[in-house]
Amino acid sequence: MRRRDTLFDVDNLRKDLKEKTELSEKPEIYTDLAKSQQISKEIASLSNKVTAFDRAERIVNDASEIIDLAEEENDESVLAELDQELSAVEKTIEEMRLAALLRGKYDKLNALLTLHAGAGGTEACDWTEMLYRMYMYYAEKNGYTLTELDRLEGDEAGIKSVSFKIEGDCAYGYLKAEKGVHRLVRISPFDANKRRHTSFASLEVMPEIEDDEEIKISPDELKVDTYRSSGAGGQHVNKTESAIRITHLPTGIVVACQNERSQTQNREMAMKMLISKLIEKREAERMELDQDIKGEIKKIEWGSQIRSYVFCPYTLVKDHRTGFEITDVDSVMNGNIQGFINDYLKKSQ
Repeated sequence: MRRRDTLFDVDNLRKDLKEKTELSEKPEIYTDLAKSQQISKEIASLSNKVTAFDRAERIVNDASEIIDLAEEENDESVLAELDQELSAVEKTIEEMRLAALLRGKYDKLNALLTLHAGAGGTEACDWTEMLYRMYMYYAEKNGYTLTELDRLEGDEAGIKSVSFKIEGDCAYGYLKAEKGVHRLVRISPFDANKRRHTSFASLEVMPEIEDDEEIKISPDELKVDTYRSSGAGGQHVNKTESAIRITHLPTGIVVACQNERSQTQNREMAMKMLISKLIEKREAERMELDQDIKGEIKKIEWGSQIRSYVFCPYTLVKDHRTGFEITDVDSVMNGNIQGFINDYLKKSQ
């Protein structure tokens, strides 16, 4: 509690929360939508931290009372309740400690993610769609909002690539642990001979950065293409070329967005994605592939994976960077990946 920026400096957290709340109530804030939304996000983040601290403190106090009661009445049955309370304390403190690890420049931001099918053809496209569902479930379980930005369907099944945004407090800070190649081993549902197949998909993870003064993009550096959206949106998507694909000519970086109904909205989102990619490239060059922002995504094939998901002949999901593993594959595919993320964050520190 000695440093102002530590998560456990609850007095300063309460002070910051009070100041932000008072600021949000000033009339001039309502005229600036972007600033109002940013302050609301900061208030929500501070409120969550204060609530977590108060909850842990309350549980500890309750546990002390239970211990006193057990000693007075010599009743060991009360210890079962105590065990539950202490488990809750342990979980809350662990969550706070992990949140305290997220001190990177971009950790508090939303995350922009792109899944690409790798070696394996239709198998890899199906695997990419399975991973996409996994992150959808993860977002739902953790109170995040997931928005699909662009999708390219597989030739026969699954998805060749899909870009999406996950919004919420420290979304990038947590999800950056997922960046890399994911490997699947299973009996193929597309193989009449029921043989075992290995498939790969890669995940890019970037922070959603609204603007950066150092990134200057000239209109002459951009090649902008429009096309008809293939995603949700009703009849509208079949009548107008609202989808946008932007190519940054100096770097060859390509971004696309088709989620929004208007071409203008899709262009704004695509430009955000481009800025994030350019910043990622800049940071990688400055810090020589520093793990906080760039990470290392190798060629999408055998031997380069960060994590393996084995469905047959046994069930196991193992992270090759940390050694963390879970035998319940179904649970992982249903979005329960926080254990992998937590272990990565702890060991990467």
